[in-house]
Amino acid sequence: MGVDYYKILRVDRSANGDDLKKAYRKLVMKWHPDKKLNNKKEASDKFKQIFEAYNVLTDPQKRGAYDQYGEEGLKGQAPPPGTGGFSGGPTTFPVNPRSPDDIISELFRFMDETDGRAGGSTFRRGVFGDEFFSSFMSGGGDGSANIPRKGAAIVRTLLCSLKDLYKGTRKKMKISRDVVDANGQPIPVQEILPIEIKPGWKKGTKITFPEKGNEQRGLMPADLIFIIDEKPHSVFRRDNNDLISTQGISLVEALTGYVAQLTTLDGRNLTIPINSIMSPSYEEVVEGEGMPIPKDPSKKGNLRIKFNIKFPSRMSSKQKIGFRNY
Repeated sequence: MGVDYYKILRVDRSANGDDLKKAYRKLVMKWHPDKKLNNKKEASDKFKQIFEAYNVLTDPQKRGAYDQYGEEGLKGQAPPPGTGGFSGGPTTFPVNPRSPDDIISELFRFMDETDGRAGGSTFRRGVFGDEFFSSFMSGGGDGSANIPRKGAAIVRTLLCSLKDLYKGTRKKMKISRDVVDANGQPIPVQEILPIEIKPGWKKGTKITFPEKGNEQRGLMPADLIFIIDEKPHSVFRRDNNDLISTQGISLVEALTGYVAQLTTLDGRNLTIPINSIMSPSYEEVVEGEGMPIPKDPSKKGNLRIKFNIKFPSRMSSKQKIGFRNY
């Protein structure tokens, strides 16, 4: 049979008009050249195949000829169904008797008929542009003129605990959005989006769900973007891949020694003896007890323990003499 139009549109041979419209619309959104900036020629070629397949399969006469005789039936090399053979020379079925913009207008109905543009030349030019279809049908140009714009990305904050960012976790986000049906009408739907939080992810990390925003006439669906934010923790503060903990100690402990005790974000108990004299700027560094490094979670930053030294509000004469003698 040569080219398989059903395979191009990814539909069964029994597909009806609504099936064809849905499949065509989905493929148009996927393959228009603005979305394939790295390979516009491939996108343009694919777009032509999709358009040709839809044009044939939505025309009952051409579809009948194609189903019975394949491409030859469209080129007049076999009699179209119901004619009883050729008469007056071969009959051909041109692949593109309808203009591309007429088909797009019929399919998407992006504009309101009340504003005088739906189905008219202004509407058709506004959707994809005459220049685009001229180059599209002839194989020239980059195929990017006036392709439907994409809606502005929808950005939402995803608040995570420091423990979640340390260990990694999976979340499920329930969203509500509008989806345009085959008649161009918005229908509210709800979806559950799975989000996998990787160990070591930082505040500001973006998780993008392409085209999960509301669908609107004349616009590609917007992307939905979640941006990681971090809840404050009672013990630790994050500094890049390091964790910082501040502990209060007495002046005597600062001068004579101290044992720091901490529970890690994964539940382990650390005991860290410190025998150095601790000044107000002193930090005790415990290597490998910080946050996982996102590119290599088997490695971690450091734990840095800082100290808030509590100086006495008053001292006895004996204590003062003792310090002076020291």
